[in-house]
Amino acid sequence: MTRLTRDDLRGKAQTVLGPVNPTVLGRTLMHEHVLCDIRPPSTRTENDLGPEITLENVWQLNYGHGIARAGRKYMLDLEEVAVRELDLMKQEGGDTVVELTCGGLSPDPAGLKRISEGTGVQLVMGCGYYVNDYQDPRNHERTVHDFAAEIIDQVQVGAWGTDVRAGMIGEIGCQAPWTDLEKRVMRAALLAMKETGAALNVHPGRHEDQPQEVADFIQAAGYPTERVVISHIDRTVFDVDRLLRLADTGVTLEFDLFGQESAYYGLSDIDMPNDATRLKLIRALIDHGHLERVVISHDICYRTRLSVFGGHGYGHIFRNVVPMMRRRGYSEDELDAILVHNPRRLLTFI
Repeated sequence: MTRLTRDDLRGKAQTVLGPVNPTVLGRTLMHEHVLCDIRPPSTRTENDLGPEITLENVWQLNYGHGIARAGRKYMLDLEEVAVRELDLMKQEGGDTVVELTCGGLSPDPAGLKRISEGTGVQLVMGCGYYVNDYQDPRNHERTVHDFAAEIIDQVQVGAWGTDVRAGMIGEIGCQAPWTDLEKRVMRAALLAMKETGAALNVHPGRHEDQPQEVADFIQAAGYPTERVVISHIDRTVFDVDRLLRLADTGVTLEFDLFGQESAYYGLSDIDMPNDATRLKLIRALIDHGHLERVVISHDICYRTRLSVFGGHGYGHIFRNVVPMMRRRGYSEDELDAILVHNPRRLLTFI
């Protein structure tokens, strides 16, 4: 397979169909999953995937109580459904989706390529590895440079045994406390970022200070933060002081759980904000000069968040959130920065 050099990619964005002029990316969702299996690895051999998703059980499946088996919920493996969902997003005004299904989450580059070809939606694929417990046990013996060489190849040659190349590194998984394996993968991702000119997306641990720990780690290692996106801010950091301190490091803050309107969050003892609260936190960042440090998305990784299964779908931000932003005083320039210009800057290889 042909290797694209850094010079080949500089000034371009890279979709699953190949390099493109970044100006064609348009309105971009910066963190989604289209084909993915987020079931814990220990449960993937279970034959009982639970009930089919219906109007009668979708609320209970989302709320996490009362249904013993819900494996089906966590599998995005239906290409025909993905095509329909992305077609709906396109009708609402979306152009590009950054698909961050990385190692441990069952990435399917060939499937993403087919879906992009079938919809006309540009898909930018991620690479690297997710959190500790989702990684192959053999990864515990691998070195930083071994991981880095793999990630560089995923960007320049092809990922997961295909010739489909990644256009962003990540989502690189972290936990709180951060494990040694995860730190090695992060160091490798930073080396790959430096070598390829790609940007890096980080999945932080579920502690309010872990995003800052990651940003401090990156700075202490001597790497620039301007090409680093910290995901899941809206389930991790809830006070403005922490947000501003994190933004001051130069990282981009990603509010990527739009559409989750329930306070219930089964993975941590927090009260999940709703979309209105997300917009208030983003406004605080803008008011303190951090407009260029904000991107948004839905992080769809469950079937029940797709419209065909009773959820909001990939079009929610364009259909519902953008009009809300206008009603709440967001200017067209601010909308363009968050949805077009900030993603374009990050997805352009340097």
